This record gives sequence, structure tokens and C-alpha cells, in this order.
Amino acid sequence: MIQDINGKTILVTGANRGIGKAIVEVFIEHGAAKVYAAVRNVESAAPLAEKYGTKVVPLQVDLADPQSIVAAAQTATDVEIVINNAGVFKQSNLLDESAIAALEFEMDINMYGLIRMAQAFAPILKANSGGAFVQLNSVASIKSFANAATYAASKAAAYSITQALREVLSEQGTAVISVHPGPIVSDMSSAAGLADIAEPPSLVAEGIITALKAGDFHVFPDTMAKQIGGAYQSFAENIVEKNLMEG
Repeated sequence: MIQDINGKTILVTGANRGIGKAIVEVFIEHGAAKVYAAVRNVESAAPLAEKYGTKVVPLQVDLADPQSIVAAAQTATDVEIVINNAGVFKQSNLLDESAIAALEFEMDINMYGLIRMAQAFAPILKANSGGAFVQLNSVASIKSFANAATYAASKAAAYSITQALREVLSEQGTAVISVHPGPIVSDMSSAAGLADIAEPPSLVAEGIITALKAGDFHVFPDTMAKQIGGAYQSFAENIVEKNLMEG
């Protein structure tokens, strides 16, 4: 399912900074008609609204609050592409007492939040000719790291859900894309101690646009992601992207 973003209405969670902000900016540059900047605090999206005028509509969404997601879906009934970018990261050692609490926090936003978004917006995408649902996963969905093990577990779970959504939403004509960035300039990469090797967030936005146009499921947008994606490609194409239930 090939998607052209020109003239489309987009919703981006976590749109006020980092990757989310870059997605808003790049998508508008590529012709998006309107972008709902979905954020926990609508005031944080004010700079984007000031810069782009009526093309950016701040919208209150907290992935930990199901009611805020339902309310957003009732407002943004014209959305054609949903990009679930918002996520959280807590650095913790698996053997620390805080590890379970960190995992619970990360799972609530990174995995349960994804399901909440899909449940709320799938009917809207269906009503608007199918569209696309884009999930920001991570290289950590595929390769765990000791100092980010709970985050990796939450993103691996989100990746599993994304694969299932690809199958479920295809029935209504909705394309699903799984994005797997490596270190990207953001608060999260700084918190993980990866600021020195982090790359521009615009790479992620451009990668999503390319995937929408090409009908790709996986996106590996940056240097580390491409390295991991290259090694993973055969498994992705022959197992993940293949319908193994077909004879």
C-alpha cells in the first residue's frame, strides 16, 4: 500500500521535540496539509503552531491516559496517517531494585500506549480510505543492550505488536510501518549516553516518507540502524514480512 503524503492530514505523538518535531517539520515541507501535534502539554507545541500557522494543530494526548487518546480520536476524525512516535526510556541495571518499576513504566507507554493508539485510530483510518499507521520502534527492538535492557524489552514487545497490527490492519487497507532508529539526537539518546554518535532526527522523518512511498514495512534510517538492518534483512523478509500461514 503506497502512500503519498502530499495534501494529507497527519497525527504525530511526541511532536514537540526530537524525532517527533522533525517529523512534523519534514512532513509539512513535503506537502502535508495539516499535522496534529499530539503532546501531553499543548503549550509545548506552541512554537510549531506559531511557525506553521494553521498547518499545525496542537492536540492533548498522553499515552498513559486512555481517555486522552479517545478524546483526541474524537477530535482528529480527518487523520489519514498516524505516527506513534512518543516513547520513554529509563536507564537501569537489570539487577537493581528499580528495574521492575522501570520496565513497568516503559511498557505502559511504549507498548500499551501503542495498543491504545491503534485501538482508537484504526476506525478513523478505515473511514479515511485506510491510510497508514507508523510505529517508532528501535534498533533495541531487535538487539538488546545491557544498560537499556528494560527499554529494549518494551520496544521488542512493541515490535511484536506492530507485526500483528500489520496483518490486522491490512484487512481495512491500512499500511503499517515499523521504524527502527539507532542513536538520534534527542533527550533520550543523551540520557542513554549516546549523544556523541547520535545523528539528525530528519533522517527518521525522511525514512518514513520513503517507506510510505515504497510500501515498505521496515525502516532503518541511520548508520547503526542500517548496519543492524542489513544483518537482519534476510530474516525480516523471509520470516517477519512473509505470511507463514499460507500454504
